[in-house]
Amino acid sequence: MSQNRDLEEGSALAIDFTKLKQTASIEEDVVPVAVQDAESGEVLIIAYANRKALDYTLKNKTAAFWSTSRNELWVKGATSGDTLEIVDVRVNCEQNSLLYIVKLKGNGACHTKDKNGKTRPGCYYRRIQDSSLEFIRKE
Repeated sequence: MSQNRDLEEGSALAIDFTKLKQTASIEEDVVPVAVQDAESGEVLIIAYANRKALDYTLKNKTAAFWSTSRNELWVKGATSGDTLEIVDVRVNCEQNSLLYIVKLKGNGACHTKDKNGKTRPGCYYRRIQDSSLEFIRKE
């Protein structure tokens, strides 16, 4: 398996505890965004937004983020077609994080696919079990 494939499909626990430090070193001011499915309540993804991404989201009613790895606006689904329609945007008490409540418009929110090639609904498809990872749903 490639490094990304091992990370995304493997059972080894390899949490990247450096992500926030990496995010802090980009040139954009960002806040974390939790994305929740309006129907199921499931948390689909955690991403980041800057002012540009939030403005796009509010104007277009489609979830947009700031890609901390590519350092650019990321409109979810622009290439895959798996867009996230905004139902509501909420701000936490300290105004340092956002919650996008969305409707899935497409097959899912995650960029990974299951064994059948189907886009996963969300990015939280494994749980920690006995110091390793286990798929939540049988694939």
